[in-house]
Amino acid sequence: MSSEATDPYSRFVGPTEEGGPEAINVANEPEAEPKTQLEPRELEDAKTPGTPEEIRGWRQVVLHFTPSWFSITMGTGIVSVLLYIMPYNARWVQYIAIAMFCLNIVCFIAFSIISLLRYTMFPGLWSFMIQHPVQSLFIGTFPMGLSTIINMMILACLQWGDGMLIFAWALWWIDVAISKIPLDVDISAPLQRYSNKGFLRMHIHDAKLSSMTAAWLLPIVSTIVAAASGALVASALIKDHPSYSLVTLLTSYVLWGCGVPLAMVVLVMYFQRLALHHLPTPEVIVSVFLPLGPLGSGSFGIMKLGEVANTLFPITNTLPAVKDSMAGGILYVVGFITALVMWGFALVWLFFAVASISKTRFPFNMEMEFANVFVIRIIGFWGFVFPGGVFVLATNQIAKELPSAFFRVLTMIFTMIILLLWIFVSVRTIEKTLTGKLIFSPCVQQYQERRMRKMSMPYNGPSASASGNTSSNDGSTTEIPPKPRGPAI
Repeated sequence: MSSEATDPYSRFVGPTEEGGPEAINVANEPEAEPKTQLEPRELEDAKTPGTPEEIRGWRQVVLHFTPSWFSITMGTGIVSVLLYIMPYNARWVQYIAIAMFCLNIVCFIAFSIISLLRYTMFPGLWSFMIQHPVQSLFIGTFPMGLSTIINMMILACLQWGDGMLIFAWALWWIDVAISKIPLDVDISAPLQRYSNKGFLRMHIHDAKLSSMTAAWLLPIVSTIVAAASGALVASALIKDHPSYSLVTLLTSYVLWGCGVPLAMVVLVMYFQRLALHHLPTPEVIVSVFLPLGPLGSGSFGIMKLGEVANTLFPITNTLPAVKDSMAGGILYVVGFITALVMWGFALVWLFFAVASISKTRFPFNMEMEFANVFVIRIIGFWGFVFPGGVFVLATNQIAKELPSAFFRVLTMIFTMIILLLWIFVSVRTIEKTLTGKLIFSPCVQQYQERRMRKMSMPYNGPSASASGNTSSNDGSTTEIPPKPRGPAI
């Protein structure tokens, strides 16, 4: 059976580990002959223990721990936020939300430590991961998971004092910096400069429109989610730190502008893909819900940003040329109208997603043969929890702005659906993790093959002959130019 059957995403073309013009070919096409001589640095990296026979136990877990696991913190975090701010709430429900918040912190710290161990224990694995056409898209799950923690800190922990607020604000700035990395890696990184040529070239993964999935949105959504979190942080800073709040507000508007227009471009491409080609394969069919992410978080974010601007601008005397301090009110109204339009657009994509799911067998009802298929589908369901959650978050914010019981009831219904989905996916995740079927990384096999190749090729440095020539492994000689003589004295 071919490797493509075991890993639907194994076929890709990307830059080599050394950053040269060659392309890595991990499909079944014949590869070029390996190098017969290794640099000392490459040989030392290859000597690190890590052959398939040596990696067992916790080292195997660390090796196969992919960035997509942070989608669990995203889903858990958004469910805790939804339970804490439900329109018809009870104190005991908020206690459950706080317990989930604590669980989310534990998972986030544990996943961060494992990720740090992964890229320090296995040198070169980071470059293989970011060159993978699917795994690299999940880098954005880290800052989005951190955003959910920051949101709950603002909602539930400010009674601990001003220090907690400043700490949340500092974390938000870290989140802003990290949220730009996925955008740079997956959008800007394909442009690489040749130091000896002086021009830019583009590395293209073997991507076709027919194989496109909504996972392309993941690196983009991280900036939109950071903008929405910034709106919450700015609202908490207004009372005691209005200048900090203004800087946070303006930065959040910029982040929103970075993410939302680019997400719209990708949505146009994805709509064309659905219109011209077949539905996504069952392994990734749940990704059709991902467009709810940028639209839901963008809708919620622009509403909260307008709300903060309406309160903050008169205090800081921002845009004083606008009469009667109406600048903030204008942003508030425009933000609500924009959010309502985005919410309606998200509703269209929700109908598309439900229709797509109804046309295929539900993934968890199918028997799996390969471990990586379990990973793709279960992690894909975690990817649905967060987009659905931010859509409900936008619905709840609309319910606060309008005197309408319809949106409040709709928020309660959607929240219960997301909660039940979180419970279902959590149980399945725990079950498959205990059986070892989720411990798989699509890019590890190519990484191990590359290192085994290096270990099998010892380094023989060039030896100089008495005649001033050097001999290499292939027997050829290279003449060493004579050293220039200094001026005669």
